[in-house]
Amino acid sequence: MKIHSGVLLAVLLALSGQALASCETVKADISKKIVANGLPESGFTLDIVPNDQVDQAGGQVVGHCENDSQKIVYKKVGQDDSNTVPDSAGSSQDSSQ
Repeated sequence: MKIHSGVLLAVLLALSGQALASCETVKADISKKIVANGLPESGFTLDIVPNDQVDQAGGQVVGHCENDSQKIVYKKVGQDDSNTVPDSAGSSQDSSQ
């Protein structure tokens, strides 16, 4: 029984690591799209935040991950009054929202 529990724990840890990696993958894809639209990487930030902290993060939600439990928030650096991001910069998951 101890071996079975150990294997189960190892699988759960591996899956949790993959869930984080998937958020990082979505974030990287969105970043590439924003850069392809002409904004340098130093001109914006993308933050992964839990759903319940989106309001405190400020910025614009441009993606989601981990079964929609995390949001990816875009903020333009140096211009507080303009947080617009091109429609094509979001993930394909966001196109229906």
